[in-house]
Amino acid sequence: MQTLPMDDTDRDRYLGLMAQQALRMQSLVDDLLTLSKLEGMSAPRLDEWMALDELLGYAWTEAQALSSRFAAENGHRFDRGLPTGVSWAGASRELQSAISNVVSNAVRYTPPGGRVQIQWLERSDGRGELRVTDTGSGIAPEHLPRLTERFYRVDRSRSRESGGTGLGLAIVKHVLQRHGAELRVESTLGRGSCFAFIWPANRWRHALGDGAERRATADPAAPR
Repeated sequence: MQTLPMDDTDRDRYLGLMAQQALRMQSLVDDLLTLSKLEGMSAPRLDEWMALDELLGYAWTEAQALSSRFAAENGHRFDRGLPTGVSWAGASRELQSAISNVVSNAVRYTPPGGRVQIQWLERSDGRGELRVTDTGSGIAPEHLPRLTERFYRVDRSRSRESGGTGLGLAIVKHVLQRHGAELRVESTLGRGSCFAFIWPANRWRHALGDGAERRATADPAAPR
């Protein structure tokens, strides 16, 4: 670049492409290092509690910024219907990363004007369920079992456009496994997807109005 004869316009264009690819490579290396670290760590502690609202705060802000970038004129509709007082036990940075990944994916694969919804459900078996639902293009059934494989892509061209590394859902799976949780995915082509974190009963609690902590009573009608 320093020796090639070119005008300022061409130089700026090439430098922009180089910077973009360098950032993608950095993201790829960061994700690989994250996966390697997760695989070698013991289960997170059970005595470090974080408010679910706080965990979702960063992901929500990031999702709204992403929506503005992809759909400047007709952004997404967001529905964040969460109860106050729910806390999770675990590694806050890992959980924040997992939630952010799923919420950001919902925005990336939902057309402008579509809806992204987050819900917290209390299950009858004592576990909790954090659901991220979108009205995007959906995923064909044959892809669902492989979504958490490293570098697996349903649509390679769309993944390149969105800047993904193909490792995000693999990281989500490992984070949840370390916390004794699981990831469940439901999707219908043309109608959208739902990514659910099934959260273990011993890693969530609900604060009563008087400040005491209790295990929330699960709704028998909640989805299982």
